[in-house]
Amino acid sequence: MTMSAKELVQAAKKVIKEVNIDEANAMIADGSIALDIREPAEFEAGHIPNAIHIPRGVLEFKIDGHEAFGDKNKSIVIYCKSGGRSALAARALEQMGYMSVCSMDGGYDLWSES
Repeated sequence: MTMSAKELVQAAKKVIKEVNIDEANAMIADGSIALDIREPAEFEAGHIPNAIHIPRGVLEFKIDGHEAFGDKNKSIVIYCKSGGRSALAARALEQMGYMSVCSMDGGYDLWSES
């Protein structure tokens, strides 16, 4: 059975934790890592303060080598533009053994509006 990108995102959202903007802000204020997985140009145009940037296309290859992610129990709030890529990324990181990951529903677009 093949799945569209939209179906992949919907499937991921059924098994991951999603948080709203207020919850994400509170988690980040409490020490969770903000992980921006957008493309470099998107990140350069604006991002959540102190966010770590690892583009979605290389996330699985780069995260294990990044010092901030050495503790797989550390809380991570993942965001993208609107929430689709971050849902897929959250699912991938869970499969890689990261124990406390969530996707920010609405992504950077909604965050920047609030």
